[in-house]
Amino acid sequence: MDVGGEHGREEARVSGLIDLSGKNAVVTGGSRGVGRATALLLARAGASVGIGYRSREDAATAVVAELRSLGVEAWAQGGDLSRLEDAEALFARADDEFDGLDIFVGNHGIWPVEDVPVTELTDERWHLTIGSNLHSVFYTSRAAARRLRDDGRIVLVGSTAGQRGEAYHGDYAASKGALISLVKGFCVELGGRGITVNCVAPGWIDTEMSASALDGPERATIEAGIPLGRVATAEDVAGPILFLCSDLGRHVNGEILNVNGGSVLVG
Repeated sequence: MDVGGEHGREEARVSGLIDLSGKNAVVTGGSRGVGRATALLLARAGASVGIGYRSREDAATAVVAELRSLGVEAWAQGGDLSRLEDAEALFARADDEFDGLDIFVGNHGIWPVEDVPVTELTDERWHLTIGSNLHSVFYTSRAAARRLRDDGRIVLVGSTAGQRGEAYHGDYAASKGALISLVKGFCVELGGRGITVNCVAPGWIDTEMSASALDGPERATIEAGIPLGRVATAEDVAGPILFLCSDLGRHVNGEILNVNGGSVLVG
């Protein structure tokens, strides 16, 4: 019997192996890219999902409609998560919408596209990147941990840049390196409650954030440095996040899961 073509078969596989029915999740950066792909995959596994977004209300509204079409509760909350009051507002909304929280996926952040050596990096850009990528993760992870039920899940989206650095993007690499350190300490603090804290560290992803590099002639060079020969899709990253949020990953804690096609092994 056909269950809706390839999409239907994929849904059946996810729901048959990973069941998040009755779970409630908050995903930041959920209006596009990896956040949207993750929210949809969590919903296909049965979780209700609230998404955070910064400014793209129309896109967030469309994602909420997609989520609800999968038969789960869904909502969206806008705000700048580098501001404490906006981060708290996101989780106050979760308090209002859900009867508890089980999963937090911290996916938001920025990658300033301009190559700038550290000697010329302005205070303004440094503070913007650290605020967007690190302060915001601290505010949201802290708020999530205060609400998570026992055996909950936190997954933060980092970057290979946080592990090996990134020349001319020292601000970005520093913010992601600090995120990795946060994961390694936080997982110990929360382990007694059965809560796991992990990081997914992608390489290049074919999303809007990296379009300035991937839409130009550099793409061929980038792909040549990836053993699998291609840049990741948002769905390639969402799959490992789903695994870490599920019972299949219940004994994985404090880990940095690289999703880069093997690119860190080349060069």
